[in-house]
Amino acid sequence: MVNRYWCGECSFKTPWLGESEGLRRQIEHYARRHPGTAPGGHVETRKRRPGRGHACLQLAAIALVLLAVVAGCERW
Repeated sequence: MVNRYWCGECSFKTPWLGESEGLRRQIEHYARRHPGTAPGGHVETRKRRPGRGHACLQLAAIALVLLAVVAGCERW
């Protein structure tokens, strides 16, 4: 599971990171851009593993290729 941390004061957000790295970057952002303000905002959680988000798109592409092959074979 990975998280993205959003600043509560501006539009800053971290990339998708593990919890400890995301928190560290959010704290660094607040120290640098909003000194004296306690870190806030919200956390967005992505439960799927990185790199696994296009499975439906890949499946659809394979189905289209197979359909094209079948349509091509019927013409012979």
